[in-house]
Amino acid sequence: MPRLVLIVMAAAALVLSAAPVSAAVPPTPSGWSLVWSDDFNGTAGSLPSSANWIIDTGHNYPGGPANWGTGEIQNYTNSTQNVSLDGSGNLRITPLGSGQSWTSARIETVRSNFKPADGRILRIEGRIQMPNVTGNQALGYWPAFWALGSPYRGNYWNWPAIGEFDIMENVNGINSVWAVLHCGVAPGGPCNENNGLGASRACPGSTCQSAFHTYRFEWDRSVSPNQLRWYVDGQQFHSVSQSQFDATTWSNMTGHAGYFILLNVAMGGAFPNGVAGFATPTAQTVSGRPMVVDYVAVWQSNGGGSNPGGVDARSTIQAESYQAQSGTALEATSDTGGGQNVGWIANGDWLRFDNVNFGSTAATQFRVRVASGAAGGVSGLVQVRLGSPTATPVGDFAVGNTGGWQNWTTVPGALAATTGTHTVYLTFSSGQPADFVNVNWLTFS
Repeated sequence: MPRLVLIVMAAAALVLSAAPVSAAVPPTPSGWSLVWSDDFNGTAGSLPSSANWIIDTGHNYPGGPANWGTGEIQNYTNSTQNVSLDGSGNLRITPLGSGQSWTSARIETVRSNFKPADGRILRIEGRIQMPNVTGNQALGYWPAFWALGSPYRGNYWNWPAIGEFDIMENVNGINSVWAVLHCGVAPGGPCNENNGLGASRACPGSTCQSAFHTYRFEWDRSVSPNQLRWYVDGQQFHSVSQSQFDATTWSNMTGHAGYFILLNVAMGGAFPNGVAGFATPTAQTVSGRPMVVDYVAVWQSNGGGSNPGGVDARSTIQAESYQAQSGTALEATSDTGGGQNVGWIANGDWLRFDNVNFGSTAATQFRVRVASGAAGGVSGLVQVRLGSPTATPVGDFAVGNTGGWQNWTTVPGALAATTGTHTVYLTFSSGQPADFVNVNWLTFS
């Protein structure tokens, strides 16, 4: 469970009608692929799918920090009184108890490898209604939807280095969603532990407690530096950039196999106590208000371009349809067909195209549509590499001034016989630092 003590911003409580009880996992958006989901369909009173979820029990992982490392007081169980499907497409996690004696539930995905491929975006999303309780009756309630780095399994003492993404946290029935990143070392460090790097806001429209809202986290590896972003009902309210961290911190947090997802309702502990200014729960805290989860889903972007899921090597591959790039920019082109070209290309820059299918008949040539207004004596190589921007080139040609940055010509180059499906890098090498070429498209034959 997250370790968080933050100053609470005042939030007005709204009394509005609740949203519909359940809804299916939304259709996969265009340009994305569904990685994993659970709609929590099943018989009322049954446990969530054991193929998808592990149910944590007790006051800690075996050999791990007491009280889950946060001071929370509840005993997690696998009782259907604390965790079960409601028969209407929802999961309910229900704290039960009084005083300092409580039970509740915490579940985590069997999968622990949720991570975007290089150049892609991972989206973790859930539609959730927080426990519908406010004021003094809510003191100590701590619902959360979050993710932990996979190396935490079996170790339990490598937090926060392995990373933690708190997609939704709430305490004490306040109409606010907190989004927090934990990383680095504790105390202090680049993530200001044990607080983490966080932001909060009121839920849009209806309160967090009175209705369902959609909470989303995105890990974006399609941009450089990478970004982490948090949303509620599609509205972004927190972001963190790779540029905020040293290389070791970022690598420890993102360089492992991925993350597993957790859902739980804790009672008491550092966060609710810190917000309240005293120990929670209290004698006024009421029992039995569930967190209701309609679905949890994970999507990954397919990448850019008109055919982001893959492309025929023998088709015309538009340069701007890359899945990742370094050092370049887009501009409108005057070449036949219009659209955009990739420009401002200099030594060391590259474009990456995923899932380029060469088929079983070897391609032995490539052609690139180029233009150059480079100064006299400035030229360079356009190279094809497979799998890595530093791999040995399998083809190249030289290009210099073509008469202008929008004076286009198609240049062929020999290619080492290539079959199968590859990640293709178009790389650029020059002995001068100046920009030397624009690219509109490429193809193989």
